[in-house]
Amino acid sequence: MRKRKNKKGEPSFHGKPTLQKNFMKKEMLIQKLMALNTHLSQKALYKLEKLKEAKKTAAAKNQDKEKEKQERRAKKIEEARRIKIWEDKTLPTAKVIKIKDSTEHRERRVKIQGWVHHLRREGKKLLFIQLRDGTGYLQCVLTNLLSSTYEAITLTTESSVILFGKVMELPPGSHHKAPGDHELIVDYWELICGAPSGGTYYILDKKSNVDLQLDNRHIVIRGTNTSKNLKAASLVTQLIREHHLDRGYMEVHPPCIVQTKTEGGSSLFELQYYGKKAYLTQSSHLYLESVIAALGDVFSIQKSFRAEKSRTRRHLSEFTHIEAEFPFITFENLLEKIEDLVVSVCDRIKNPNNPLGQLVFEINPDFRTPRRPFKRMSYTEVIQYLKDNNFKKSDGTFYKLEDDISEGTERTMINKINEPILVCRFPAAIKPFYMKKCSDDPQLTESVDLLMPGVGENLGASMRIDNYDELIKAFIEKKIEPSTYYWYSDQRKFGSCAHGGYGLGLERFLIWILNLDHICDACLYPRILDRYKP
Repeated sequence: MRKRKNKKGEPSFHGKPTLQKNFMKKEMLIQKLMALNTHLSQKALYKLEKLKEAKKTAAAKNQDKEKEKQERRAKKIEEARRIKIWEDKTLPTAKVIKIKDSTEHRERRVKIQGWVHHLRREGKKLLFIQLRDGTGYLQCVLTNLLSSTYEAITLTTESSVILFGKVMELPPGSHHKAPGDHELIVDYWELICGAPSGGTYYILDKKSNVDLQLDNRHIVIRGTNTSKNLKAASLVTQLIREHHLDRGYMEVHPPCIVQTKTEGGSSLFELQYYGKKAYLTQSSHLYLESVIAALGDVFSIQKSFRAEKSRTRRHLSEFTHIEAEFPFITFENLLEKIEDLVVSVCDRIKNPNNPLGQLVFEINPDFRTPRRPFKRMSYTEVIQYLKDNNFKKSDGTFYKLEDDISEGTERTMINKINEPILVCRFPAAIKPFYMKKCSDDPQLTESVDLLMPGVGENLGASMRIDNYDELIKAFIEKKIEPSTYYWYSDQRKFGSCAHGGYGLGLERFLIWILNLDHICDACLYPRILDRYKP
């Protein structure tokens, strides 16, 4: 029914009272809703004003509390400044020791210097310091005036201190624990140098991103986990050196600035050496080869450099390279020496007489010595294995002979097999010029890569070309100028012999031993793509 309007412009319902009634009800309902909305808005505004007022009151109270707190702290600091402590000269002279020597100096007065690793206060008269000196951790207890001085109430973590006192064993059944089951009962102490409030948290916290952590690596290494990794790296390096020395190998120190390449021109770091082109060494084995006629079996532990633009968990631009070279050996002898190196170092870690060996198990409780002989596969067998197990390249095709297996595929394969593998006889086309070719197939080389679970390739090795004419031919095939390598070629003129050697990356070895997530965790100051600080 179309509505009509009366003279006042209002709707008119001639002859339809029900419709008129319904319309009036709707009008009243709308008015009530509008009135309710107005009421609610006023009520909401009232509550909002009360909330603002409450916040202002709370803020004012907080300011008052903070002001009172600051006044109390200022008063406490002023009182603390008046407290002075002196060393009691009637006490026995303190012997300077390291924390690692604490057990043998129990109940004797000692002097220990270090950094405040953790700090805990209980009341006004008791202060616990966990001291760190690089050799271990020691709980130290300061009481009464010792914990009430200005230096004590403002002490922060990472401050350096000198503590005097007696190392006392914790009583049997003690409800609290401490490193070494003893603590230093301090009778005098001095602050050497303070640190910002918050200690390392002044710069870093658990949420800091990787780049910030790497930028502040000098602070990160003070942490418990990172310092453990560095200690383990020191231990493994020491054991690797002991292994080589115990086998009668002589250590030498080849140069890091060189004029020749060993692994390929694309991964060279070039520099100017007094106006002449030079490079940072990719490997020292060419120089080690030159030494075997003078010293016999030799090895070196030093830095190598690779300008590989790779962003993987196992690549470094600078790494610690353990290399060795042996005269008068066969390829089978070389494989045995590689196995001997790995197993010997692992056994030395587990030696109960090695005080730091337990550190490796703290980091990686699942560490085990691999069994000899290691599994062996030829490069050709690996290619077939990848095809049989549906491993493909990034373009979706299967790997074929003379393909370089990618880092990801290699690691996935070795993790699936889950034991060390010696992959042998790589094609000459994908290997450096110096590798000796197989007598039964000159397309292949007497070469080997050691693959380890969790990391992939960890060690590379080969027999070296020992014939002068064959070496010159290899130079020409790889488009290398032979004259630059005159000193290397001469080794084939003056009493050549069958010889070979290996190169082990320490940091990758540590990834496997310690079960680390990334190679940066095995370094002091990692040098990776685009990073050279601090």
